[in-house]
Amino acid sequence: MLTLLRQAATNTSRRRRRFTLRWSGFIAFANNMPFLSEHARQSQASPSVGLEKGAYRLRTRHTAKPTPLRPRADSRATRETPTLRYEKQMAVLVVFLICATVTCFGTAYYLFTTRWDSAVRPRSQARSSDATLGLQVVDFNLESNLSESKVFASRSDDKYLAYLPHSGFHNQRIAFENALVLSRSLNRTLLVPPVRLGDRFLYYAPFDALQETLVLSDKRILRHCQMATGVDDTPDECADFDSYTHAPWDWLVDLTDIRRHQQLVARWNFTDEWLYDILGIGDDDVFYLADTSRDTYGFQDFDPLSVSNGLGRKYQYMIHLSTLALREEKLIHVGSLFGSSRLHLRGVENLSTRKMIRQDMARLNPLLVDIASSIQKNIGRPYIGAHIRLGDGTFQENALRNSRLVWWKIVHGVLGFSVEETLSLEHRFADAHGSNDESPEGFMVDWGQRDMSTLTSEHWVAKAKRSNAATCRNQIHRSPSLAPLNTPLFISSDATGPRTHRNLALFVRTFPCSFFLSDFPEPTATLDGLQNSLDGLFLKPFLLPFVDASVVARAESVVGTEGSTYSRFVEDVLWRTSHGYDIVQKG
Repeated sequence: MLTLLRQAATNTSRRRRRFTLRWSGFIAFANNMPFLSEHARQSQASPSVGLEKGAYRLRTRHTAKPTPLRPRADSRATRETPTLRYEKQMAVLVVFLICATVTCFGTAYYLFTTRWDSAVRPRSQARSSDATLGLQVVDFNLESNLSESKVFASRSDDKYLAYLPHSGFHNQRIAFENALVLSRSLNRTLLVPPVRLGDRFLYYAPFDALQETLVLSDKRILRHCQMATGVDDTPDECADFDSYTHAPWDWLVDLTDIRRHQQLVARWNFTDEWLYDILGIGDDDVFYLADTSRDTYGFQDFDPLSVSNGLGRKYQYMIHLSTLALREEKLIHVGSLFGSSRLHLRGVENLSTRKMIRQDMARLNPLLVDIASSIQKNIGRPYIGAHIRLGDGTFQENALRNSRLVWWKIVHGVLGFSVEETLSLEHRFADAHGSNDESPEGFMVDWGQRDMSTLTSEHWVAKAKRSNAATCRNQIHRSPSLAPLNTPLFISSDATGPRTHRNLALFVRTFPCSFFLSDFPEPTATLDGLQNSLDGLFLKPFLLPFVDASVVARAESVVGTEGSTYSRFVEDVLWRTSHGYDIVQKG
C-alpha cells in the first residue's frame, strides 16, 4: 500500500512538472509578444500560474485600482517602454521596405517587357530618308520554314543530331553540309542553327567555351544594344552588335530538295535547357562528343585496314558511322563539324548524298541570283572571274603573294601567255615595288584536272569581236598582242576600296576593263531596304558577298585565292554548277 501511495505521489509530481513547464512556456511566449502589454496580460489572467521552486500556487486576480497619483492613462503611457516603441518602428520600417521592393521589381519588369516598343534605328547603319522609303523588314521566324520543333518532340522514337557552328560563312557552310550528310546517314533529325553573317567571326573554341559564346551572341538577348547611340554609352557586350547578324539557312539557300529526304528542326537557342524542354529529354538522353580541338573527331564509313589510304588522317579519333548508329541516346551532340575531310566516305550511297547536298547548297536566294544575272548582262560579254581574299588573318599577311599568284594564273593559265611574256607584262604593268624577275611559286596549275579548259588568246579575241564592248574604266590596249587583256575581268575581293587598293593595282593596270561589285550600284540597290527583324540591322552589307560570288561564278573562267574556303566554294561548286560540270568532292 505504501508503495502504491509513493507511485501515485511520484506520478502526481510528474504531471505537475509537465503542467508547470507547459504553462511556463506559454507565459514566456506571451511575455515576449510585443503587441500584448503588461496591463492587458494582467487583465486577462484569471487566475495566474507561477513557478516557485518546482511547485505552483494559485493567486487571485489583481484588482488594485490606480491611485490618483498614478492615473490609468499615465500608467499606460509609462508602461510603453522604449523597447516597445523601437519594435513598432521596426515593424513600420519592414512594411515600408517590402512595399518599396515590390514597387521596384514591378517597375523593372515593366521597363524590361516594354523596352522594344519604340523603333530604334541601328547605330552604324543609319540611313538617309530616301533609302528608308523602300524599307522592307524581313521577318525571320525563329523556326523559319523548317519543321516545327514541338511536332517532332511529341514523337518518342525520334532521334536527333546537333553541332556547334563557328568561323566565317563558308566554314559554317562546310560544317552544315557535313551535318546534313551525317544526320542522314544516321537517320537522325538535324538541329539546324542559324547562319552568322558578317566580318566578326566566332572562332573555334573547345566544346563548352564555344557553346557559351554561341549563347551569349544570341541577338535576342542583345536587343538592348539597339538603344546605344554612341561609343560612351555602349555596353561591352554590344561592341560587335553591328558587325554580324543571323539568318535562317533556308532563307539564304533553297533547302527544298534536302527537306524531301530528311527532317530538319531550327535551333536558335544553344542552351541545354532548350534541348531538354523542346526535345523532352534529360541529360542521360544525350551522347556528347565534346571536342577539345578542331581536329579531335573525324567520321568514316569504312574499315581503315581494308583501304590503303585509310590511315594517316589528321583527326585524333576516327569514329565509324556504324558504331555511332548504335547509340541509343535520343540526341548525339558533337562540337565542330568544319573540315572538308572530316567525313571520310567510301560508301556509294553516302558519296551520292554528299554530292547532292553540295549541289543543292549552290541554290542561293532567288533575289541574290537575279541581281547577279543583272550584273552579268551589264558586263555585256564573256568575262573572267577572280576572287582575291586580302582582308584578314593570313590572307592579309600574304596579300602581295596571293594577289600576284592569282594574276599569274589569269595571264598565263587562262589567257595563255607564255612564262616569258607574262614576266614581261608584269614588269610593264607592276610598280617598282611589285616587279619580280621570276614567276611566283605555285603558279603552275593543272587546269585540266579541274575541268576548266585553258582558253587561248585567239578564243578571247574572237569572243570580244562578236560582243558589244562594255564601258571600260581605263584606256583599252591597242596592240594586237595585248588584245586578250581587254577581256573584262570581274574581281570579287574583301579589300576596302578595291579599285585603289595597293595589292589590286596590277590587275587594274593590266586589265582596262576590270570591274568590281561597287561599279554596279543600280542592280544592288534592290537590297537597300532589307532589314532584319531580329536585330534591326540592314541586310545589304551582309548579302553583297553572295552577289559577288554569284557574279564570279558566271564568268567564262574563274581563279581563286589559294587556301580560301570562299574560293573553293566558288570554283568547286558555284562555277561548276553554273556551267554544267560535276562538283569537286573532297573527303
